[in-house]
Amino acid sequence: MDSVKLNWLVDLLLGITFFICFVTGLLKYTVLLQLTGLSNIILPAALISDLHDWSGILLGLFVFVHLLLNRRWIISTTKKILAGSRKEP
Repeated sequence: MDSVKLNWLVDLLLGITFFICFVTGLLKYTVLLQLTGLSNIILPAALISDLHDWSGILLGLFVFVHLLLNRRWIISTTKKILAGSRKEP
């Protein structure tokens, strides 16, 4: 797999896991469930909590892979920014 497709796949997986983690995080708030009329029977809290935990772990893994794949750009850009800031009085 070429690097463009790999970056695209990792970014897609980052987006999906972020969405799952964000939504399940919102659903863990009981006040929000009460306001929406949803109950523990419709959305079991244990399942929501497990989905939230696992998506958070996957999100962390995909962030690490994303940073690893883009390390050259990160290093290069950081060097340019730091070099540029030294020129200013």
